[in-house]
Amino acid sequence: MEKQFVPEMFGTLVFDDRVMKARLPEKVYRSLRKTIDENERLDSKVAEEVAVSMRDWAIEKGATHFTHWFQPLTGVTAEKHDSFITPSPDGGVIMEFSGKELIKGEPDASSFPSGGLRATFEARGYTAWDPTSYAFIKDHTLCIPTAFCSYSGDALDKKTPLLRSMQALDRQAKRVLKLFGNDVKYVRTSVGPEQEYFLVDKEMFEKRPDLVYTGRTLFGAMPPKGQELDDHYFGMIKPRVSEFMKDLNEELWKLGILAKTEHNEVAPAQHELAPIYSTTNVATDNNQLTMEIMQKVARKHDMVCLLHEKPFAGVNGSGKHNNWSMATDTGVNLLSPGETPYENAQFLLFLCAVIQAVDDYQDLLRLSVATAGNDHRLGANEAPPAIISVFLGDELTEILEAIKNDTHYVGQEKVIMKLGVHSLPRFSRDTTDRNRTSPFAFTGNKFEFRSLGSANSIACCNIMLNAAVAESLKQFADKLEGVEDFETTLHDLIKETIQKHERILFNGNGYGDEWIEEATKVRGLSNLKTTADAMPHLLDAKNMEMLMSHKVFTETELHSRCEIMLENYCKTVNIEGHTMVDMVRKNYLPAIEGYLGQLAKTVATMKSVSDKVKCNYEISTLERLSEITDDILDKTVDLEKALQSLGGFEDIIKTSEVIRDDVLPKMESLRAVVDEAEMLSPEECWPFPSYGKLLFSVY
Repeated sequence: MEKQFVPEMFGTLVFDDRVMKARLPEKVYRSLRKTIDENERLDSKVAEEVAVSMRDWAIEKGATHFTHWFQPLTGVTAEKHDSFITPSPDGGVIMEFSGKELIKGEPDASSFPSGGLRATFEARGYTAWDPTSYAFIKDHTLCIPTAFCSYSGDALDKKTPLLRSMQALDRQAKRVLKLFGNDVKYVRTSVGPEQEYFLVDKEMFEKRPDLVYTGRTLFGAMPPKGQELDDHYFGMIKPRVSEFMKDLNEELWKLGILAKTEHNEVAPAQHELAPIYSTTNVATDNNQLTMEIMQKVARKHDMVCLLHEKPFAGVNGSGKHNNWSMATDTGVNLLSPGETPYENAQFLLFLCAVIQAVDDYQDLLRLSVATAGNDHRLGANEAPPAIISVFLGDELTEILEAIKNDTHYVGQEKVIMKLGVHSLPRFSRDTTDRNRTSPFAFTGNKFEFRSLGSANSIACCNIMLNAAVAESLKQFADKLEGVEDFETTLHDLIKETIQKHERILFNGNGYGDEWIEEATKVRGLSNLKTTADAMPHLLDAKNMEMLMSHKVFTETELHSRCEIMLENYCKTVNIEGHTMVDMVRKNYLPAIEGYLGQLAKTVATMKSVSDKVKCNYEISTLERLSEITDDILDKTVDLEKALQSLGGFEDIIKTSEVIRDDVLPKMESLRAVVDEAEMLSPEECWPFPSYGKLLFSVY
């Protein structure tokens, strides 16, 4: 690749600041920048000029259509394409795109999840341009990032509450900074979401109905080799995958997405992509685009990109690490400790705000990552437990201990690493280690929220995180504003916060059973293991009061979201259950019966030749498979009955509890016997590609 190739390619399909500055009149550009940077209202005349410029640029790039690109509560993005063409009096067409079309669209709102906010006959909805997220071109279509709301003004998307939460945090953070003599224009949260995923061969994928319908394997015995040797992690990237990554990077770079790091993950066929940080709403848009493009590029290479949190049992699932921080318009990272964090009172106060927020609203953070898929991943030795805790590392923990106990803190000295080889460089060791078992870990100048599932929109967790931290900052500002002795009050506030919320701090092994015991019974932390356990807490009085007070959600929006998320959980598991029944009745049972017939014929033929032939293998296998076949049938009937019973519950919370307590255990029980049958059957008699073929198919 030539030296200038990436810089020349980067952002070529984005109507970014460089394009706007070059193409817009200076007055229009300055007005639009004020809207973007300072949350000023958008002037309609400015919108008209932006629309014309955006249209001309898009057409020059080969675009023929435009769409308002939004993120409804389906978990994926949505778009309705309109062409630029308008009839002209001479029978031809002209290419038009107005400010009105830029600012507002009217998609049908009745067919998207609304949790009861919209009836089927109430179809009107609106999309509204988000000027803080750049428009881009995808598949010859100008995509305009937008918010999505109903005719009554209720948010029907993930972007609107996210922007509200960012606004709430900005407002409260500026109050606190002003107390330290820092007047800033804005405080923004930034995110860098690391994205894990699996790649499998397209031909193999299409032969597995469970992967096609649900995104995960509902059956499958483990192959002799999985991830036991840890040889895939950071290993050499195989040529086929390397070509995929090369094409993926180029497509992302054209869209201005800062794809930075790529490597093999722990499980066979598992990989990771990490971007550079960007403003939270932009990072959210970019991550949705990244997932879409991953799947599109994989198909071009005759592979399929799996974004399910747990596509294969027995090996690591895929997560998405949400690296979160706060920064001012002057470029100051509010979570950067500096050289002497003990003396950095501003940093310590913002650190305490996050600690308090995570402790007070641990249930909101947990439910923000709750899905049917992620329930299979959290708590296993690959992902953080369902218990939310904060890892700070040794140095910060010692600093907070010193403040809490009013003792002098002796700073940690830098340790020089000596590797015993003269030609190798010496370097300073970090003052704290990493903790990969912590769901919420401080990693130098940011917090890494590691509980997200790979298919999750990062909007959900950042909405809750922004809002919870905004609430902490509000409480701090209320206590500090107008006090006579600021320094003493500040010290006492930091000390009091540490004492009150130290239960959420944990630097140990989050995978150990002893931690679960200590967390729940000694510290009183919540352990919401499943979506059915977690989601109803959205409607707890303290959570609703906080989210509504910061205008992140309305009461009706909160009720609708609880309904939508539980309904999604129930529908997902219901589809999985019916897929299992379908595969068993149409494929597994006939395949096993066919092999049993072969075994019976073999035994009869061998016995007819000689009475002395024992046929121990054939008979023992036949007998065990016959028993398993009966067991499979019984468990399939049990699962069918459980699935049928779901239609009898009107309350979605009750339905989710039945799924958790009855349906999912029956699915696991059915899987166990089918997987045993796979181990007793020859490959040529088995109806679907095995785990071994799927996990190692792209190598």
